[in-house]
Amino acid sequence: MPKMKSKSGAKKRFRLTASGKVRANQAGKQHGMIKRTNKQIRNKRGTTILSPQDARLIRQVLPYG
Repeated sequence: MPKMKSKSGAKKRFRLTASGKVRANQAGKQHGMIKRTNKQIRNKRGTTILSPQDARLIRQVLPYG
């Protein structure tokens, strides 16, 4: 059987941790920072772990992690 292909967009946006959880960039940081509070901007730094329901969908498009 041929190898399964990963979705190119998912490869760029998501990574799997060693324990199999899906790590993604924080949402809501691309533009419009003027209307966000400083607390929101601070809390959206770095990455976050996706919820199990969202992670299940991402694992389908990243077959090999």
